[in-house]
Amino acid sequence: MRKTTKLEAVLWSVALPGFGQLLNGQLIKGLTFIFLEFLINTKSSFNHAILYSFLGQINKAFEVVNYQWLMFYPCVYMYAIYDAYKYSTKNTPYLSFLPFVSSAYMVTVGLMYSSKLQFRNVLLGPIWLPMIFLIPGLILGFLVRYILMKCLKKLDECS
Repeated sequence: MRKTTKLEAVLWSVALPGFGQLLNGQLIKGLTFIFLEFLINTKSSFNHAILYSFLGQINKAFEVVNYQWLMFYPCVYMYAIYDAYKYSTKNTPYLSFLPFVSSAYMVTVGLMYSSKLQFRNVLLGPIWLPMIFLIPGLILGFLVRYILMKCLKKLDECS
């Protein structure tokens, strides 16, 4: 049986958390992530918020979204992507989890500030602002990983 590539596992997990695990042959874990995706999505009215956001009806997105449930989504989503990535290869790069973790934190922060933070007097809402916060989350994670890798390399050279 062919081994799943990292890119394939990540992209299927982006499409739907749990698909990457199914590709990696982890049936129970994959079905668990799919269940969590549907549970959180349904309880938070996430799809309705996405629909209204894409239609430019940000106020309606705020009305339908349930933040108590949606706050779980970034961590579950990013963990599912990382998990699919991690188990699609034998050699996971050291500290490769950092961009995923920092992205989950930053998307959550973006979600928390989505009803207050504006760009050029435009309120982006509970979908667009968290998506924008993904970018600094990735940058921060890769930067911290880079710095830690450099520090660890220097420590190894000194000993």
